[in-house]
Amino acid sequence: MLPRTRLGWWLLALGALLLAAYPWLVPPFYVTLGAKALIWAMLAMSLQLLAGGVGLVSLGHAAFFGIAAYSVHLLTPEYESLSILVTLPVAILAAGVAALLIGALSLRTKGFFFLMVTLAFGQMVFFLFHDTACCGGADGVSVGRPALGALGVEWTLGRGDRSLVYYYVNLAIIIGLYLGLAFVLRSLFGRVLQGIRVNEHRMQALGFDVYRYKLAAFTLSGAIAGLAGHMWVMSDGRVNPELAGWHLSAEGLLMVLLGGLHALHGAIMGALALTGLNEVSQLITERQLLVQGLVVLLIVLLLPRGLAGLSLPGRRHKAEADDDD
Repeated sequence: MLPRTRLGWWLLALGALLLAAYPWLVPPFYVTLGAKALIWAMLAMSLQLLAGGVGLVSLGHAAFFGIAAYSVHLLTPEYESLSILVTLPVAILAAGVAALLIGALSLRTKGFFFLMVTLAFGQMVFFLFHDTACCGGADGVSVGRPALGALGVEWTLGRGDRSLVYYYVNLAIIIGLYLGLAFVLRSLFGRVLQGIRVNEHRMQALGFDVYRYKLAAFTLSGAIAGLAGHMWVMSDGRVNPELAGWHLSAEGLLMVLLGGLHALHGAIMGALALTGLNEVSQLITERQLLVQGLVVLLIVLLLPRGLAGLSLPGRRHKAEADDDD
């Protein structure tokens, strides 16, 4: 899931530089759009860890996104804002604990049944927020954006500067998240996860507690989704039950498939591509879903390894060959 050559890492560094230069090349509206695309990339990376790293496909991951977002709402006093140093750990912790509890039950099933159990838990969380008055019901509620500051010192942002600052904050988180997950995947823990994806029974025969490793991965993945949910509140300032709906989980999985299941940076490429595709399709036609469906179909047919496969010509990863076997 990581580049195998120095050239691959240099290409990733070049991509990061291009993303850093992006806000200076486009109008302010597209800076805001880019900031939100990076949040979707965080959600997609959480699913990438599960699907690409362990072989688990979840349709309830948006629940952790929504739990984190609503935890910021419940924590923040009305018409006030709290420091990001307070809201961010709470949001990640809330999502991580929820993932631990849900994963402990869901991971007792496998395959299609695991998919349906995560979907069921996700819908339960959705209706919890949808039918609860303190969470704003179906319409949602506005939330005081977490403040960039601490110890009584707050960085006051004007309306014109907000999108630019949030974009770079999200970009910094994406880079840190990628490097952190790269470290995890290259550790013994990450090697075991990839071994479970290739052959779970073999790893179990070698003496590894497969259930605990999968639960740890599910919890970490849920915490990352919670990080994305927190940054959504910070960027948008509003929460609603749709943030926990299964449609968002499905979109996250689509981003992973578009970018490439067997490349960690594929989640980022898929999120940026799908966000851009949604925007372009709205501009050229009223039947935007038709355009999106056709483009996604072409990518799946012509690029079976996703957009990330464009940087891996001539040879497949060993993990992909093992999956086919």
